[in-house]
Amino acid sequence: MCPSRVAEGERRGWIIPIGGAEDKENDKRVLRKFFELCGGEGAQIAVIPTASKLNDTGDRYTELFGAMGAGSVSVLDFDTRRDAHERNRISKIEQASGIFITGGNQLRLSTILGGTPVAQAIRARNAHGIPVGGTSAGASILSEHMIASGRSDDETPRADSVRLAPGLGLTNRVVIDQHFRQRDRLGRLLAALAYNPFAIGLGVDEDTAAFISPDNVVEVEGSGAVTVIDADGLQFSSMAQLDDDEPVCMLGVKLHILTAGATFNLMNRTPSAGKLAPVKE
Repeated sequence: MCPSRVAEGERRGWIIPIGGAEDKENDKRVLRKFFELCGGEGAQIAVIPTASKLNDTGDRYTELFGAMGAGSVSVLDFDTRRDAHERNRISKIEQASGIFITGGNQLRLSTILGGTPVAQAIRARNAHGIPVGGTSAGASILSEHMIASGRSDDETPRADSVRLAPGLGLTNRVVIDQHFRQRDRLGRLLAALAYNPFAIGLGVDEDTAAFISPDNVVEVEGSGAVTVIDADGLQFSSMAQLDDDEPVCMLGVKLHILTAGATFNLMNRTPSAGKLAPVKE
């Protein structure tokens, strides 16, 4: 699934996968940057807490964005696929200057929203310049290929390390994993790329975000890191030859660790230290 077409003269909106457990108490640097991209004071933000089973998830983000100065925060909880066809809820997405998808279970998101008018509205709004962010499960579903589940007990990639499902398809250039370092998910992200070497793997730590610009440049913000796995030069993968629990041989994979201020160009696959680079005399 390709991203929605961007009209001539317009630019795609930012795509913001957050690794989960973002700071909500102190400087809130990740959420605040998302908020500023949505227009800052007076922003109209649509929050989708469908992935979560907690009743207060949407209220928490209403409080957070409201305290930053949002003009309005609409909580749109879709419990059934029928809900995702309701015109009044879709109109809230169409009026929003930013869309935020909370954490929880990404399969709740994909099975309830996948292919519905709500999913189509999110894709269309992003193609018309509106930022779409998501944390934890909400981060995973942003890309075309979504990590639905997998093993977090083994950093060695194995054939059964990961299960993939269709995501929203805002970008087809990356596969996103979250809570990355905290839950030792290197193996399952590598396994996902062994299945699909075209994409670039983004392993996003907690309280960290990969801000993907309209020009397809990843800019890192937060207290952790984004692990970038580039399998474009993959010389060999044994994935097609394996039983489920066998380790995968992968040759020619590149890995980069980006912290706040560093960047990665998804078009030419080039990393940069960005603001961290030493100043030349």
